[in-house]
Amino acid sequence: MLLDNLALFLRIVERGGLAAAGRDVGLSPATVSERLQALEAHYGAALMTRTTRAISLTDEGRLLVAGARRLLAEAEELEAGIRHGTEMISGPIRLTATQDLGRRCVVPIIDAFLAEHPAVTIDLHLADGYVDLVGQGFDIAIRHGVLADSSLRARSLGPNRRVVCAAPAYLKAHGTPRHPQDLATHDCILMRFGQNLDAEWRFRIDGRMERVMVRGRRVANDGGLVRHWCLAGHGIAFKSIRDVDADLASGALVELLKDYSAGETGLQIVYPASAVQPRRVRLLIERIAAAFAAAG
Repeated sequence: MLLDNLALFLRIVERGGLAAAGRDVGLSPATVSERLQALEAHYGAALMTRTTRAISLTDEGRLLVAGARRLLAEAEELEAGIRHGTEMISGPIRLTATQDLGRRCVVPIIDAFLAEHPAVTIDLHLADGYVDLVGQGFDIAIRHGVLADSSLRARSLGPNRRVVCAAPAYLKAHGTPRHPQDLATHDCILMRFGQNLDAEWRFRIDGRMERVMVRGRRVANDGGLVRHWCLAGHGIAFKSIRDVDADLASGALVELLKDYSAGETGLQIVYPASAVQPRRVRLLIERIAAAFAAAG
């Protein structure tokens, strides 16, 4: 019963409320509340602060989130080994990735992995904004940039430079920028990450990294849509090379301002720093890392 209550506790954290967690598992809010109270009584500490609008974890609750994940992973690994044998891989994996990279690079890896392991299920969340890896219960995240959360672990997937690019049709109609400052006269397609608008693009000019302000009539929080608009000739985009490498190779897009390197942002697999990961998660991490290494 303790493991069941721990699993329910994690569901409450991931779903952000008792009622939503109850709907997922077919329990009434009253029953969920009773089981949460039983868990708090077992540990002798309040695990959550509840209001009519939201819940927040206490210090003890945050400690239990990490511990509960480890305990449940160990229990699940043990059961799978006994029921199916050590060679059988089964169970759910939750992962998140950016929209464009997820669709183009991660989904094919997942498809091959599922074909190889029919008892595994995948819950894929594609989002370009910030995702709370631990709070939302993800096993893996694929992220750009530097790891800011020290409670997570990361494995590099290699360098990932950003490129300025546009469709030949746009360049024919509006001309080709020769210097980063020329972007001020062009229609740029901008990304929004949560509340932050990516309207300052970085370039190396005369040996120094400088920020260039850009503007445009199209803004989106979906990297796939930014790429689609760029391919359609609606403006100039600032994209990860892994998102547009095939488009550049085919000539559908043209790389601009090559002499003003925009620098690189790391690409990495990020995961909670728990002591135990289910074997299925470890295998998928290895598969993703190998696929990205092979792609260069």
